[in-house]
Amino acid sequence: MRNAVNEKEKTEARVKKDIALFEENFSKIERVRDPEDAKTIELAKAYCEDAKFYLEKGDLFTAFGCINYAHGLLDAVRMRKESAGENRREQRSSEKIKS
Repeated sequence: MRNAVNEKEKTEARVKKDIALFEENFSKIERVRDPEDAKTIELAKAYCEDAKFYLEKGDLFTAFGCINYAHGLLDAVRMRKESAGENRREQRSSEKIKS
C-alpha cells in the first residue's frame, strides 16, 4: 500500500513540475503573428488549464496527458518558427549567390 501512495506522490510531483515548465516556456513566447500559431498556442494554454483541473480532481493520468499534449503543441509552434527562419536564411543566401 505504501508503494502505491509513493507512486501517486511521485506522479503528482511530476505533473506539477511539467505544468511549471510549461508555464515557464509559455511566458517566453514572443508576439505571434501567424493566426494558425496563435490558435495553436491558445489551445496549448487550454490543455494546461485542463491539466490543472484534472490534477485538482486527482485524475493524474488525464492531467499528465493534458500537460504533455500542451508541451507538444508549443513545440510544434517553436519548430515551425525555426523552420520558417531557416527557410528565410536559405532564401537570402541563394539570392546573394545569384547576385
